[in-house]
Amino acid sequence: MSGFVTKPEPVQVPGLVHLHTGKVRDLYRAESGDLVMVASDRMSAHDWVLPNEIPDKGRILTQLSLWWFERIADIVPNHVISTEVPAGAPADWKGRTLVCRSLEMIPVECVARGYLAGSGLTEYNADRTVCGIALPEGLENSSELPAPIYTPALKAEVGEHDENVSYEETARRVGAELANQLRRTTLDVYARARDIARERGIILADTKFEFGLLDGELVIGDEVLTPDSSRFWPADQWQPGRSQPSFDKQLIRDWLVSPASGWDRHSELPPPELPAEVVEQTRAKYAEVYQLLTGTPWV
Repeated sequence: MSGFVTKPEPVQVPGLVHLHTGKVRDLYRAESGDLVMVASDRMSAHDWVLPNEIPDKGRILTQLSLWWFERIADIVPNHVISTEVPAGAPADWKGRTLVCRSLEMIPVECVARGYLAGSGLTEYNADRTVCGIALPEGLENSSELPAPIYTPALKAEVGEHDENVSYEETARRVGAELANQLRRTTLDVYARARDIARERGIILADTKFEFGLLDGELVIGDEVLTPDSSRFWPADQWQPGRSQPSFDKQLIRDWLVSPASGWDRHSELPPPELPAEVVEQTRAKYAEVYQLLTGTPWV
C-alpha cells in the first residue's frame, strides 16, 4: 500500500472546479476553460506523499519552471497563460499558481538520461541496457553516457511506480510520427538545459517532461527542469562509481530507509514524519539550486 499519508481536502474557490489532487500539484478548471495549476509544498518519496511539507517548495518549483520555459521557448512552446492568482483564491497561492492552456495530454513520461543513475543503473547492472537501449560495458554508478538517451515511461497513479517502456511501445500507443517528435524534442530540451546547467557548475544527470497537443501542436506542460523532475549534481563533486550529492529530495529518501526512521518501506505502514533538520536541509537544497541556476538568491 502507498499513496497519501493524509490526502488533503481541496481548497474551494468560487469559479474554479477542482479536478485533481496530485503528489505536488492541485488542478482546477476555470470558467474560461483554462486550467489553474497550484504547486503545493507537499513532498513525495518511495511512492508516498509524506506527512511533512517543505516550506517554499511549491513556489521554488513554479518560479524555476517559469525561468526554464523562457530558455527553451524556441524549441517547444509551453502551456502558461499567466501567473495571476484567480479572484477569491487564498493569498498563499501567489507565486505558486499558473493559469494554463488546456492540453490534450500525451500519456507518456518523456525521460532524457545523460548519466547512469536510478532505475537505469539497476537495469544496466542486470543486462547492460536501459529501457532496452544497449549500452557499452564498463559503465558504473553515475557514469556519463556516450550520448544522451531517451527512455520513455508510462505515468502511474499516485502511489504507483511509473513504468519504463521501450520507444517502440510508445510508437505503438501514440503513433510513429508523434513518438519520434517526443523523442527529438525531449533530447533537444535536455541538451539545451544540460549546457545551461553546466555553465553554472551543475550536472543535469536526467530529467522528465510531459507534453500535450494544442490544435495539433506539441506543447510542453506541467513543470520543467526542477529538483522534483530532475537529478541535479554539483559538478565539482562528481565522481563516478558512487552515488552523487544532489540538489533534490535524496536526503529524504536516504533518511526514510535509514535505521533512524524506524520505517520499513516494504511494509504497508505509512512513513513517519521527517525530523525538522531534514525538512530544513531539503528546503535549503531546493533554494540553493534555484540560486545557482538563475543567479538570483531565493528569498
